[in-house]
Amino acid sequence: MKIENQVTLEFPSRSANEAFARTAAACFAAQLDPTLEEVNDIKTAVSEAVTNAIVHAYPDALGKVSLKLRIRKEHVLEIVVKDWGVGIADIDQARTPLFTTGSEERSGMGFTIMESFMDTLRVRSALGKGTTVTMARKISRRAGR
Repeated sequence: MKIENQVTLEFPSRSANEAFARTAAACFAAQLDPTLEEVNDIKTAVSEAVTNAIVHAYPDALGKVSLKLRIRKEHVLEIVVKDWGVGIADIDQARTPLFTTGSEERSGMGFTIMESFMDTLRVRSALGKGTTVTMARKISRRAGR
C-alpha cells in the first residue's frame, strides 16, 4: 500500500517519553481529520505499545524505542513501535488477556487494548533482538470534506 506521508521518532525508553509518543501520534494523525474518538483511540493504542516497550523490553536498563507513523492510501494510519530489547518468548501467551511479565501493578491488557482500538495488530519478536508492533486504523472520512 502506497505511503502518502510518514515520520519516524526515536527516543530512550524512559517513562516520560510515553506521553510524548502519544501526543506526537495524535498530532501526526490530525492531518487525516479524525474524530475526537479516533484521536483518543490512537493515543491509547500508542500509549500501550510504547509502555510495553519501556516496561518489558528493557527491564533493567535504558534502551531505544522507535515510533514510525505512516499515512497510507484510503485514509489508513499505520503505527509501528519497535524496540531492540529482550523480545517476547511466546507471543500468543503475551497476547492473552491478564498475562504479564511485569510486576503485579501491570494489568496484562496491553495487547488486548491495542487490538480493541485498532483495525489490525501484528506482533513480531525475537528473543534478545526486540519486538515490533504494527497497528493500523482506517480513519473515517467526514461528510463534506
